[in-house]
Amino acid sequence: MNHENKPVLEFRGLGKSFFDVPVVKNVDLSMQKGEILCLVGENGAGKSTMMNMLGGVHVPDAGEMRLNGTPYHPSRPADAAAAGIAFIHQELNLFGNLSIAENILLNRLPHYGSLPLINRKKLRSEALDAMRQVGLDLSPDTKVDGLAPGEKQLIEIAKALALDARIIILDEPTTSLTARETEVLFALLKQLRSEGRSMIYISHVLADVMALADQIVVLRDGERVDSGPTSEFDMDRMILSMVGRPLQQLFPDRHATLGAPVLEVEQLSEPGVIRDVSFSLRRGEVLGFFGLMGAGRSEMARVLFGLDPHSSGNVRIDGQAVPISGPRESVQRGLAFVTEDRRDEGLLMGGSIRDNMALVSLPRFAGSGGFIRQGALSNEIDDMASQLRLRTGDPTLSIPVHSLSGGNQQKVVIGKWVMNQPDVLIMDEPTRGIDVGAKFEVFSIMNRLAEAGVGILYISSELDELIGVSDRILVMHKGRIAAGFDRSNFDRQAILSAAFGGRNVK
Repeated sequence: MNHENKPVLEFRGLGKSFFDVPVVKNVDLSMQKGEILCLVGENGAGKSTMMNMLGGVHVPDAGEMRLNGTPYHPSRPADAAAAGIAFIHQELNLFGNLSIAENILLNRLPHYGSLPLINRKKLRSEALDAMRQVGLDLSPDTKVDGLAPGEKQLIEIAKALALDARIIILDEPTTSLTARETEVLFALLKQLRSEGRSMIYISHVLADVMALADQIVVLRDGERVDSGPTSEFDMDRMILSMVGRPLQQLFPDRHATLGAPVLEVEQLSEPGVIRDVSFSLRRGEVLGFFGLMGAGRSEMARVLFGLDPHSSGNVRIDGQAVPISGPRESVQRGLAFVTEDRRDEGLLMGGSIRDNMALVSLPRFAGSGGFIRQGALSNEIDDMASQLRLRTGDPTLSIPVHSLSGGNQQKVVIGKWVMNQPDVLIMDEPTRGIDVGAKFEVFSIMNRLAEAGVGILYISSELDELIGVSDRILVMHKGRIAAGFDRSNFDRQAILSAAFGGRNVK
């Protein structure tokens, strides 16, 4: 191999185990300068672990890594940064109370010589230079707290450029971005590629992978099972390689029979948040909610569950009027809420998988004297973990939930609510960050719940997904329900038009 074609990065037989369970097994990988390599695979396939070894978070148990032909042995993230490698995690590592400039240069704040005083002029100048490279037209003194997700993502990339990173790892970077923000990000990544920077892009959005990648590498159960130039791939090949079987359809057949209304909402309002929201949800029905960011979908769900206040409105469950008094009372009345923020609101990150799964349904397993029927609880947790195809690396489910991949964490959130046998299940962006195989499993569980008479209120920004799983779709715009569509007249263009404030379709 001549010098011109020497890989900028190589893995040779890379391996890593946790709790004596192999997570990455004998992986070979090669990436050229100025290339975007997309890494795909189901949750728990080993993608993040492999990148954590490259980023100096974990030390490999087997094999070696090479940068520009030279052995590379990072023992901490600072070693990776010094080698020109930046890792932009799915959960962004920014300090909201600090300015953009302080976040970009946090690890190397400029000082006046040896004095412990920050050179603010130089700080702003260097930050502005990095911000210009990513097209971020803001004051460097702006606090990060109030910025949009897309702007925060650009700050993370600016941090990498300020360190002159030559290899940038992006883990699910579009998870919280709008379509427009995603376009901006992709244009930037292509610009960085043209400058000779190399990127490893991890994503479950396979259409994005096809649009962005030069090379695709597929992992399954910790092993590289497929790879090659993007021109040789299509969606079916990627899915087959990822899950080990063809998915004949992305959405399982539905057989639920719609029953009487289980949830009725009338004129629910909170100034500046939602206005006069009225709808009914029937037993066995999947009612989809669509809208642009800020349309009020998540806000409506939070008000309905009692997490946020409301100024007026009425709610009936099974025909009986009930007050919206708080989440504890909502749970007791048969409501469940899979929140879009799994880390801060959905899980006890330091708790075990088993404890998190048991959290909501514990009262159901309390015997006389308040003692928990541990055997029955344990059996139900194991059964739920099996239904969700939860991949943990620990059959006892006793490891902390923060050690799981994002998709497996989301499965734990869904499992804890399903175990409580709710009458109404509110799901807010439940498949965000979940691979296609896991989505199919989540949809299958939803179908079983619907067939058992549960009403499901399903919020998603993925319109194709809503069309695939819903019996009806309601569209929100500026805090109000702007349009409603039955399955017989689902129309992408009409739904999108309503979301943008177009003519109502009823």
